[in-house]
Amino acid sequence: MSDSIFIGGGGEGYAEPQNLTLKYANRHGLIAGATGTGKTVTLQILAESFSAQGVPVFLADVKGDLSGLAKSGSPDFKLHDAFMSRAQTIGFSDYTYDAFPVTFWDLFGQKGHPVRTTVAEMGPLLVSRLLELTEAQEGILNIAFRLADEQGLPLLDLKDLQSLLVWVGENRGDLSLRYGNISVSSIGAIQRRLLVLENQGAAEFFGEPALELADVMSHDADGRGRINILAADTLMASPRLYATFLLWLLSELFEELPEVGDPDKPKLVFFFDEAHLLFEDAPKALVDKVEQVARLIRSKGVGVYFITQSPADIPEDILGQLGNRIQHALRAFTARDRKNLRLAAETYRDNPRFSTEEAITQVGVGEAVTSMLQKKGIPGIVERTLIRPPSSQLGPITDRERAMLMAGSAIGAKYDDPVDRKSAYEMLKERAAQAAAEAEALEEKEEEMSTAEREFSAGRRYSGTRVTRSTSRRRGTSFGEAMGKMVVKELTGTTGRRMVRGILGGLFRGR
Repeated sequence: MSDSIFIGGGGEGYAEPQNLTLKYANRHGLIAGATGTGKTVTLQILAESFSAQGVPVFLADVKGDLSGLAKSGSPDFKLHDAFMSRAQTIGFSDYTYDAFPVTFWDLFGQKGHPVRTTVAEMGPLLVSRLLELTEAQEGILNIAFRLADEQGLPLLDLKDLQSLLVWVGENRGDLSLRYGNISVSSIGAIQRRLLVLENQGAAEFFGEPALELADVMSHDADGRGRINILAADTLMASPRLYATFLLWLLSELFEELPEVGDPDKPKLVFFFDEAHLLFEDAPKALVDKVEQVARLIRSKGVGVYFITQSPADIPEDILGQLGNRIQHALRAFTARDRKNLRLAAETYRDNPRFSTEEAITQVGVGEAVTSMLQKKGIPGIVERTLIRPPSSQLGPITDRERAMLMAGSAIGAKYDDPVDRKSAYEMLKERAAQAAAEAEALEEKEEEMSTAEREFSAGRRYSGTRVTRSTSRRRGTSFGEAMGKMVVKELTGTTGRRMVRGILGGLFRGR
């Protein structure tokens, strides 16, 4: 194995061979360009190269084209001659066809093994982002998560969160004294958002068994890094869910992986396709979180590569941290396009041989202007580059081939079948049943006491005993009877059940 991966280059008028140094591959990167300029193929050849060097990869297959990584290219392919010609032109002498170890994932469990996480693991910030909540609604969600922690209520799936919000609404009077105002309308708005999310199929995403990071950072028997492909063609119909899931996974990597400093090669490379979806209408707190993760996660040995149409889609503070860049063609038809083109060109280190701005508009399909980090992490001079051809199949495999690969994967036994263990939904249901049973027992006890009092009073009346104080006692008992009946009636009603649940909630908090 070498200490770099070959990107392309060569040919008359072009740069010397361009290589991405593995030592600097965790300094992140950018693949940009207009639709149809070759971004997907560039992503494919990078995934192949990292895998061959023993680096696991996680990527999203937005167009459904990248499943071909699991199958070797073939001389029968119509572009075979073009691929061989390109390899010869750029000096790629050891170019061969090959297949790579692939694991298919799918949030909906249709085109890959199910990917799940728990509501608690995602946390209130990302759930609020996913549901597009207002500041007031996000505040209530934070209260719900806090209560779940305090009372030992595991939030695993959507029904757990829905049940907890119902409980918060029923006890909002007591809770508001401690946490601030909790309005029924805000709770209702959150519940409606959860219903929309459930109708979009996201209910399958929340639950167990939750994804373990070790399963996306594995290798095959030959030591090649496993390429994890998330089926995202259907997921893109819910762009907020897509972006939130990838951000969650990135955050999990940041939280769980140990510090490794500057390794000789990354522990994992993470490709974030359609990166603009992450930042569209994102609150500042979320953008700041992404910036923090991007800045610090490289010390965990993780390289993050954003794929988007224009560098302008990435916030400037994050763009400045993307050291390895591959810029495919940009079109400049409008004033905004020309502005974005100029900004893209200014982010590169100038090459005196040509104008970067002009080159970005002139490169053809499968070509790019590139800049890779050099010694000591210094950005290289921008170069025009012919991108190397892929070794795996260009285009998707068949549904039958995908099904066969999934059936032969050991991952399926671990993740394919959901697990529904006892959590907040079941625990709150038990509390409600216990409260109802205690209210019913109280009513029966009051009825027994009333019956005994009546029988006792009747017995004394017939015995002829005449004591003034006994008459007063009977009157007092009758008054107490009436009050008791009123209390029992109230306790057995809706208000009473809420009071009992509120009292029980206080006891559980005390425990």
